Amino acid sequence: MDKATIRDFANVKGKRVFLRSDLNVSQDKDGNITDDTRIRASLDTIRYLVDKGARVILCSHLGRPKTKADTQYTLKPVHERLCELLPNVKVLMAPDCIGSEVEKMVSELGDGQILLLENIRFYAEEPENDPAFAKKLSQLADYYVNDAFGVSHRAHASLEGITKYLPSVAGFLMEKEIKILGEAISNPRRPLTVIIGGKKVSDKIGVIDGLLKVANTILIGGGLGYTFAKAAGGEVGDSIVDEESIEYCKQVVKEAKKLGVTLVTSLDSVIADGFSNDAHTMIVQTTKIPAGWEGLDIGEKTIDEFKKHIAKSGTIIWCGPLGVFEMEKFANGTKQIANAILESGAVTIIGGGDSVAAVTKFGLASKFTLVSTGGGASLEFLEGKKFASVEALLGKNVKIS
Repeated sequence: MDKATIRDFANVKGKRVFLRSDLNVSQDKDGNITDDTRIRASLDTIRYLVDKGARVILCSHLGRPKTKADTQYTLKPVHERLCELLPNVKVLMAPDCIGSEVEKMVSELGDGQILLLENIRFYAEEPENDPAFAKKLSQLADYYVNDAFGVSHRAHASLEGITKYLPSVAGFLMEKEIKILGEAISNPRRPLTVIIGGKKVSDKIGVIDGLLKVANTILIGGGLGYTFAKAAGGEVGDSIVDEESIEYCKQVVKEAKKLGVTLVTSLDSVIADGFSNDAHTMIVQTTKIPAGWEGLDIGEKTIDEFKKHIAKSGTIIWCGPLGVFEMEKFANGTKQIANAILESGAVTIIGGGDSVAAVTKFGLASKFTLVSTGGGASLEFLEGKKFASVEALLGKNVKIS
């Protein structure tokens, strides 16, 4: 982590601080928040600035609205939850993110108070990284803080464009994510074990390529396991297969052998005669799945083999569930591996949105070293990609007076 953080502000009392967070929470059809993990993850930075007497201008997106008419994407529910989580702090809600009314509310903001701007993505200029729009945002503040790791792989106006106009630093969540993820791939406690699941190999090519160079062991399950099984000449029935990635899987096996990386793919699978909790099931060798059946979870032999490698790991990076965990009948593999990871004593990192959803469902999220708030961002970071919005922040230990 070679970037300045909010600790490098000499004094923010009375200063307007534009804080870009990722408050993109899950909601039900009625707009009720179903998972406030990202809001809670942002609280350390928010509280620090409030306690220092800053006037916090809090900015986030929610979903992917096309226009202001998409009112279901309002941040009003987030405002309500912030008020609940910060009962002793005055948290105001702006009707927009730019404009004269917002400017007036900012001018009237007191020390240690927060003004939450309305959804930044109500403006197409945000994802377009429009310079004029970024400048308007910057004119609301004296300083800029990026604490939105989850979207920092996007060069948007409130993430990268605004840094051209204000002294810009990282928040605590950004610092934590970069530090732990960075150490995991540059200087990990070894052995480094990578567990990769999910649906399609093509979604994980960058991660596999990046981590193959640094991992000691790679364990592959979930939907990816069936593509690797087919690449090995196996029969996988009606299981999900990424046909376009079969040749790639063959190359991964060769490359792992060349690099001395232990590569373990699914040995057996829980298969079903339908995609349903009520389907008939049985356990078979992953390369011998009959027609009309599909693999929906890893089997006990795979679980036991994975556990052997997990138990001796120093660092574990987990990207992607190992079965259809949303259905109780096929959640066993993912749940058992999650518990095995926690029992290992290793540095434990969860990256990717579906993995996060799984450990959250099991009530285990708080027990991992890092559950990344950035699904796509964490995967791109593990691939070794540079983020323009992070590169644009000031270098570390630069005192900002």
